[in-house]
Amino acid sequence: NTGHELGHKKGKGERWLAKFVLAPCAYGHFFIEHNKGHHRDVATPEDPASSRMGESIWKFVLREIPGAARRAWKLERERLESRGKSVWSLDNEIIQPAIITAVAWGTTLALFGIGILPYILGTAFWGAFQLTSANYIEHYG
Repeated sequence: NTGHELGHKKGKGERWLAKFVLAPCAYGHFFIEHNKGHHRDVATPEDPASSRMGESIWKFVLREIPGAARRAWKLERERLESRGKSVWSLDNEIIQPAIITAVAWGTTLALFGIGILPYILGTAFWGAFQLTSANYIEHYG
């Protein structure tokens, strides 16, 4: 949950650390959606990160993970467009951790071979699941 806490900080260095911490699980969009979307809309139908009454953890995971990614992209696109920048620029705070993820995974694959891929993907799923399950528990109903 270090990436979650670092994503709350205002300092540039801490926000970059959040990107690095979230990169191995390919969840770099988390701090954007969490801070700019979830905090604003918590416990409303607009918030994909708030679990609904009677919703199973598995149904929530299948709704929250893609929903959070879509909303993070929308929020980041709006931020960049308001500044006259392209969503595809390196100023995009979703693209930045995605590059870190690609480099980390690529380096790991180059060093250990394709046999490591199930571990990379399993670790990524588990990391994302931990953040998602925390949202489920903290905001149930």
